[in-house]
Amino acid sequence: MQFRGGMNELMRQASRMQRKIDERKAQLKDEEVSASAASDKVKVVVTCEGKLRAITIDPDFLKEDVELAMDSVVAAANAALEEADKKVEGELNKITGGLKIPGM
Repeated sequence: MQFRGGMNELMRQASRMQRKIDERKAQLKDEEVSASAASDKVKVVVTCEGKLRAITIDPDFLKEDVELAMDSVVAAANAALEEADKKVEGELNKITGGLKIPGM
């Protein structure tokens, strides 16, 4: 089976796919994802670019147990970042058709 268009066409398609990926990443970078911990007493908002936007902690929770509150912030932040990564990966899979392309 021969590929139509040869190597040049393959390179053009790869270039178009890379542009689509870059455009989608730029669109996603400011989208926000949130997660919570400790029965919603701690909430964290991050962007799909991986930047922390906000942390909200119930003041009464801080009075109860500061250590637990700090651990909950870490847990919520990690969960939000993981969710953001999944969202970006899902959007990019739509472009690549699920192919794992090194460097993209």
